[in-house]
Amino acid sequence: MNEVAAKKQNLLDLDREGMERFFAETLGEQRYRAHQVMKWIHHRYVTDFDAMTDLGKALRAKLQAHAEVVALNVHFDKPSHDGTHKWLLGMDGGANAIETVYIPDKSRGTLCVSSQVGCALNCQFCSTATQGFNRNLSTAEIIGQVWIAARHLGNVPHQQRKLTNVVMMGMGEPLMNFDNVVRAMNIMRDDLGYGLASKRVTLSTAGVVPMIDRLSTETDVSLAVSLHAPNDELRTQLVPLNKKYPIEELMAACARYVSHNKKRDSVTFEYTMMRGVNDRPEHARQLARLIRQFDNAVQSRDAGKVNLIPFNPFPGTRYERSSETDIRAFQKILLDAQVLTMVRRTRGDDIDAACGQLKGQVTDRTRRQADFRRKLQEQGLDDAAA
Repeated sequence: MNEVAAKKQNLLDLDREGMERFFAETLGEQRYRAHQVMKWIHHRYVTDFDAMTDLGKALRAKLQAHAEVVALNVHFDKPSHDGTHKWLLGMDGGANAIETVYIPDKSRGTLCVSSQVGCALNCQFCSTATQGFNRNLSTAEIIGQVWIAARHLGNVPHQQRKLTNVVMMGMGEPLMNFDNVVRAMNIMRDDLGYGLASKRVTLSTAGVVPMIDRLSTETDVSLAVSLHAPNDELRTQLVPLNKKYPIEELMAACARYVSHNKKRDSVTFEYTMMRGVNDRPEHARQLARLIRQFDNAVQSRDAGKVNLIPFNPFPGTRYERSSETDIRAFQKILLDAQVLTMVRRTRGDDIDAACGQLKGQVTDRTRRQADFRRKLQEQGLDDAAA
C-alpha cells in the first residue's frame, strides 16, 4: 500500500504544462481532461476524484491509481484584530512547519507565501533567520498555501475574488528555490489556477543577482528587492548576501529586469526602518541618489519605488523600530527628491504576522537556531520566544 501511494503524483505539484503531460503520458488522456481537473482542484478546492462529477468512471479510476491531491496540514489558524489571518502549516511528519499570512484591505486581499522551511540567508533583523534553514518547499507546498487560504476565504477565481494578490515574501529566499517557485507562480497566474494578473504576483528577493537575470527570461511577475540600506558597508551588516552581490551589481540586475520586458515598468525597493541604524537623514539622501540613478539607468521616471517598512520587533532582537517622526522625515526627504515613496502600515503584529516576524517550526540544519537560543537564555528571554 505504501509503495503504491509513494508512486502517486501529487497534482498540486503540476502547472498546466505538467498536468497536460501527466494526463497524456501517464493516463493516456486528452489535454482538456487535465484542464477539467485543474479547475476542480484550484477553483472548487475538491481533492476527491470521485467528487469530480464531469469525469468518466474509467478516468476517475486511473486518477485514484496514479494521482492524489495532498495539501499541507493546518496545525492552527489565527485571526488578528485587524482582519489579518495567519496559518501554521505542517509537513515532514510534524518535524517542520511554515507560516502563511493573509492581509485584507479595502480593495485587495494579499496572501504572503513562504518558499522555504526557514531561510538559508541570515539577515540580521529578520525573525525567520533566527530559526536557521531546513529545506526548499516543493511546488505543491508553495501553491498549497494559496489553496488552503483561498478555500478558507471562499475565493472563486474570476467571480468572487477575495484573494487578489500574492507576494512571495514569507519564510525563505524565493530565488534560492527557483524552479518550484516559478512553477507555483505559473499556477497562480493561470486561468485554470487562480487567474491573477502578473502584476498582482510579486516575488521579493534579498538580491540573488544571477537568479534575477534568469527570472527576467521566464516570467514577468512584479519584483521587490529587500534593500534596507543605501550603501554597501551598512547593507553587508544587515543583509550578508550583499558581500557576494553588492548594491551596484544588484541595481544593475534590477535595471535589466525592467528593461528586458516593457510590461515591467518598476521595481519596489523595500526598506525596513530601524532606529539609529538606517533611518538618519544622510541615509535618506543616499537612498534618493541610488533610486534616481536607477531611474536614469532604465530611462523611466518612478521606475524605482521605495516601500518604507517600520521594523517589527521580536524577542531577542537588538533592533528597535524607528519613531513615526523619523519615518515621516525620511519619507519627506525621498519625496522632495522626486522618489515615489510609501510607508507600509503594520498589520497582524498582535499575532506575530507582520513583516519580518514569521517563524514556523524548523528542524535547523545550521547552528543558527541553537546560537540564537543560547543568546536568548543569556538574556533571560528564552520563554518569550518559545
